[in-house]
Amino acid sequence: MVRIYTQIQQGEAWINKYRGCLPIFACVLGFTETGLIPGISAAGSTPEDRKYTACADAEFLYYGPEKKPLYPLPPLTAGASPVLISRAVVEALKIPIYLFNAGLPHAPAVPAIDLGGDAAKCLSGGAAMELSTVHHLLKQGLLWGERLAADTPQGYVILSECVVGGTTTALGILTGLGIDADGKVNSSHPICNHAQKWAVVQAGLERMRAGEAGVQGCRGEESQSSPSIDPLRLVAAVGDPMQVVVAGMAIAASRSCGVMLAGGTQMLAVYALMSAIAQAYDLAWQPAEVVVGTTRWVAEDITGNTVDLALSLGKTVPCLFATPLSFADSRYPQLQAYEQGFVKEGVGAGAACIAADLSHNWQQDQLLAAVESQIERLSQINSQ
Repeated sequence: MVRIYTQIQQGEAWINKYRGCLPIFACVLGFTETGLIPGISAAGSTPEDRKYTACADAEFLYYGPEKKPLYPLPPLTAGASPVLISRAVVEALKIPIYLFNAGLPHAPAVPAIDLGGDAAKCLSGGAAMELSTVHHLLKQGLLWGERLAADTPQGYVILSECVVGGTTTALGILTGLGIDADGKVNSSHPICNHAQKWAVVQAGLERMRAGEAGVQGCRGEESQSSPSIDPLRLVAAVGDPMQVVVAGMAIAASRSCGVMLAGGTQMLAVYALMSAIAQAYDLAWQPAEVVVGTTRWVAEDITGNTVDLALSLGKTVPCLFATPLSFADSRYPQLQAYEQGFVKEGVGAGAACIAADLSHNWQQDQLLAAVESQIERLSQINSQ
């Protein structure tokens, strides 16, 4: 049973509309050097491991455990990659997969659509990406959102992500948009590293503002009279390449089909960014068609405040869903680690489980068996 945390009536209507539909599953891969800061993320034991997390997850999502990977799943501090959950569902239900490279330091070893973006620099510098790249990625997102929607005219599209360090760039976007997000975001750590994230974000935003003040000074403008920040400039300053791509995709797709933004903090930031971009650039979209789907480990994370964050997004509060999936009874300790707060979400894991419920009425026992089967098969291959 899908749990609905915000906009209950709207959420129930969305579920009723798309129950019985099989979605298409898109995963947008990106990278930010923010993810290389020691201790910022648990999605890879070392900064070096984290350079390859997105490539490894993409490979496993696309091929499953049997194919020998060019990029093996990286060791984690604890737990197992959430791609095991996503792969279990898309494989069993034969959900079509689309992979997009929005900006990676290494090319993934899978059939991925290259959007012509670049990996982002660390957001602490306040100059993460070129503004021209951000504009290009938005156009690509709008284009592919239309194309994905055309492939599922009566259904919905799942838009997922893999960006190590992405909850920190999400905090940067949310804060830059004027949303009170400090202390509310999540992380792959069991206890969210709020102070570390906040320090990095504040450094980036201060440098961004200093740069803008310098530009305005050269033009003889008063900073007090400057308009609210252009959301694309904000992404260029403190964001990552996935955010603007998924925002564009969701804006365009929402006009003709349902959209499930697959993730927690990162997709709440994308939702806020969508709203700001649509307003700033006069783009039509359908907020009622867009929901956020995650895991209960994110939605009910006591070291963050996901529900309050969703409610803080302003005029259009998104509907927040979560799968009630539990690993408490798993025979694998790396899955039990989720119940201690490790990993929590990623690569559309929560949304995939929600899709299994909506399309095939999968319950806890079927989900757990399917995920454990992935680990079993992976263990057998690794032991050969």
